[in-house]
Amino acid sequence: MANFAVLVIDMLNDFVKGALKCERASKIIPNIKRLLEKAREKNIPCIYLNDAHLPDVDKEFDIWGPHAVAGTEGAKVIEELKPQPKDYVIPKRRYSGFYQTDLELLLRELKINILILTGLHTNCCVKHTACDAYLLGYEVWIPEDCVEAFTQQDHEWGLNYMKTFYKAKITNLEEILKIVD
Repeated sequence: MANFAVLVIDMLNDFVKGALKCERASKIIPNIKRLLEKAREKNIPCIYLNDAHLPDVDKEFDIWGPHAVAGTEGAKVIEELKPQPKDYVIPKRRYSGFYQTDLELLLRELKINILILTGLHTNCCVKHTACDAYLLGYEVWIPEDCVEAFTQQDHEWGLNYMKTFYKAKITNLEEILKIVD
């Protein structure tokens, strides 16, 4: 039996508008919003995986500089995709939504076996979350019009990598909406 969850990865102010702004992020916002609305209508869990870094100590700052510091505006989900009361919000300090978080416990409690990954960045946080999902036995679906990266090349590379190495089902929003309806 297919039990879906929608994961929204790092759709935060700092990634969409701030310190690590991705110019291409704006085009996936309406698609993710439609998917979340359908998921909520069908009682499919919506889980937000949000960077929430500790100031001054986080290892990712060595690469990306300060961003999404816990408790700041930059670490909040963008207003257009704001979590609703029945959604789940899980802070993370590394690329993968699974690493040192309680995501796996939540998914097991919800009896989820298929993860629909959305958000930023196809070649980084989405890819690392997909890796851990695959290694933990989850089926990974990625609507390519609900994920994005800094460049088209990075986006396509991430999709191809996940398809090749994690057997991710690369699809699109319209196909996902038909399946979950």
